[in-house]
Amino acid sequence: MAANEYYSSSFPSRREDAPLPPVPSSSPGPRPANSTPSVNVSPATSPFDDHAYPEYPAASKPTQQNFGDTGYYGASGQTQNQRNSDPFIDQNAIPLQSQSSYNPKMEGSPTRYNADPEGRYPLNGGGTMGQKRKKKGWFSGGVTWVCYILTTVQVAVFIGELIRNAVLTKSPIEIHPSFNIMIGPSPFVLINMGARYPPCMHNVHNVTDFQLALPWPCPNATSTDGYTCSLSQLCGFGGVPYQAPGTPLSDTSHQPDQWFRFIVPIFLHAGIIHIGFNMLLQMTLGRDMEKEIGSLRFTLVYFCSGIFGFVLGGNYAAPGIASTGASGCLFGILALYLLDLCYNWSTRRSPVKDLLFILLDIAIAFVLGLLPGLDNFSHIGGFLMGLVLGICIMRSPPFLRERIGLDEPPYSAVGAMPLNEGDDGGVKKFVRRPVGFFKGRKPLWWAWWLFRAGCLVAVLVGFILLLKNFYVWRNECSWCHHLSCLPIRNWCDIGAIRPEIITTNTTSKRDLFGLDGLASLPLGMF
Repeated sequence: MAANEYYSSSFPSRREDAPLPPVPSSSPGPRPANSTPSVNVSPATSPFDDHAYPEYPAASKPTQQNFGDTGYYGASGQTQNQRNSDPFIDQNAIPLQSQSSYNPKMEGSPTRYNADPEGRYPLNGGGTMGQKRKKKGWFSGGVTWVCYILTTVQVAVFIGELIRNAVLTKSPIEIHPSFNIMIGPSPFVLINMGARYPPCMHNVHNVTDFQLALPWPCPNATSTDGYTCSLSQLCGFGGVPYQAPGTPLSDTSHQPDQWFRFIVPIFLHAGIIHIGFNMLLQMTLGRDMEKEIGSLRFTLVYFCSGIFGFVLGGNYAAPGIASTGASGCLFGILALYLLDLCYNWSTRRSPVKDLLFILLDIAIAFVLGLLPGLDNFSHIGGFLMGLVLGICIMRSPPFLRERIGLDEPPYSAVGAMPLNEGDDGGVKKFVRRPVGFFKGRKPLWWAWWLFRAGCLVAVLVGFILLLKNFYVWRNECSWCHHLSCLPIRNWCDIGAIRPEIITTNTTSKRDLFGLDGLASLPLGMF
């Protein structure tokens, strides 16, 4: 309704040639048929008074076929022709402007920010600034399909482990010569199925260069009498090249080369308890992190953390320990969660509680890694890799983005779109104009990005050096084993290969690989 229509609703018309309102009649008698009904008009009539407005004139009533003009005609007595003939009828109309695209800026900053950059506290239906976050595409994190696929595959592989253990040892879980407290297959079955076991991967001191042939346990061994197989039979997957006893470590012409044992153990687990804890963490914290950073980044951190953890353990853990499990991968995800908490401390509802939860998880896993037969290096390596990759691929802290001022590649403004929908544009912009992309950046932006690039280069160089040491240099660390064991009751000797035992009178061949101290613990269950 036009403004002047509303204010003139109690008068027939404000035009000079319009008739005045009829004067009320004082005679009580009946009115003629063609007379106009009297209307009691107060001299103090206000346009804001409530009135019983008459019905639309028949000639100007809107119909179903005509919705062109929805103005109100009955109050002022104007017809459609009168409205069309008056050029000033809508001169005071005030148009309404949509405010749906409102997005405030911080003063002095060209980048749009909001108080809740991660969208943790939805306003008016969710999302940032009252708008719902919409994640599109398979890799946006809207559907955590990576966690579902990984969990399905790992559970299926574990069922396969139980079936293979039942075929080889007549029992789905290990009960002889010791009971697996994780309620799972024997360590020899796990080695045969792809656990990280250094003798199957490269030349090992006291194995390759020993002057006598060593008796290796068979995958179906249920007692010490089962130590009658060769290393090739134990390793499986087509075996390893034969090496004569006393072969120098530097001779790599027939070196065992099952490198895939850095990757396959991610899908193997030592028992029901082991896989149960890992899958619980993966389907809770893992799914939350996949939603935050997207499926591609989550997959990258997951596998890089697991592989780096197994490479680190292959260099410094006891060579007789077979390591399995996705704990290194999950420690990398745990590092991302810790980094995200530090970045968005001010937007969390209870950051102290979240921090205590993370630190408690890390402490429990690290203490468990000190027990005999467990590989704590996988935990440490996975956490370090996740921390470095998180610095490189996660969004910068909001307080740092505020000081930098400009959008950082390959991300867009925080308030402009969700976390995972701004990457393609930044990458395309960088590819199209690689030189112009870096123009106009502030010194702090350069310092932060050089630091991130340095972290990425450092972890890549460290990974290459660890592989070089594993296959070529074979340098050992005299104190590193204390990170994976406690110096009590000879726990740190568990997993050490001692071939000199075969030259002495001993009744247990498990001492050859340092297994007697394990009692009822499985090999490398984490």
